Amino acid sequence: MTTCVLTVSCPSTRGIVAAVSGYLAGRGCNITDSAQFDDLGTGRFFMRVSFVSEEGADRDALAAGFAPVAEPFGMDFEFHDQSRRMKVLLMVSRFGHCLHDLLYRWQIGALPVEIVGVVSNHFDFQKLVVNHDIPFHHIAVTRANKPDAEARLMEVVETSGAELIVLARYMQVLSDAVCRKMSGRIINIHHSFLPSFKGANPYKQAYGRGVKLIGATAHYVTQDLDEGPIIEQDIARVTHAQSAADYVAIGRDVESQVLARAVHAHIHHRVFLNGQSTVVFPASPGSFATGRE
Repeated sequence: MTTCVLTVSCPSTRGIVAAVSGYLAGRGCNITDSAQFDDLGTGRFFMRVSFVSEEGADRDALAAGFAPVAEPFGMDFEFHDQSRRMKVLLMVSRFGHCLHDLLYRWQIGALPVEIVGVVSNHFDFQKLVVNHDIPFHHIAVTRANKPDAEARLMEVVETSGAELIVLARYMQVLSDAVCRKMSGRIINIHHSFLPSFKGANPYKQAYGRGVKLIGATAHYVTQDLDEGPIIEQDIARVTHAQSAADYVAIGRDVESQVLARAVHAHIHHRVFLNGQSTVVFPASPGSFATGRE
């Protein structure tokens, strides 16, 4: 049996669900999970269907057969084989909490991806990465060598076959060219609930102002710094009785969880771009712990 996910986005109209379910039933497929959303504001329809092909039809054959069904609706669609793990490239600078968290989830099977490498502009986590039998790429970045550094980065992406880049607290701004080339395929994490505190030590600045909520946002990277479509967010409440160091510890924990949830959603094809926003379908119960959906 073949287990697949079909993702569909198209202009909203009647008959889409019937067309999709009818095609799958006619190909001997059993739908195991389905979610859809009709955005009345944008006039776009989004659908994600998990199914099992009892006849063992492969992804390419299903896609070829579906094209005539999709054409009258103007569908953008993809069939994804759930047995295939997405190739992911991680990038990190000198804060390792998100990297450690992602590697642990990957190691225990809660994040079913193929990590094809880790890129860093420092050597701090080289030993950690190599000990996981993952290729480590040191690419130093300065103002003078940035074009060459990004050329090396894209070479790593091409040679590794990376389908997704995860900025696990990578503290360098990517160029517009890289953002355009990898549009919808780079996820970043930042302290979004501290928007007034830019620059160094944002949590220390927040502590000095008596902030009561801290949090994080995971989003797709665009040419507009930290303004890409949002995938996942969370917050934690803090009080005057906690120290600036507590703020940092709590904030890093939130960042790790939010980034992991965003990556989990992306690799399971639950995220749809909708203009400057996103449609994110919920995970099935228990899927985040097991990594399966």
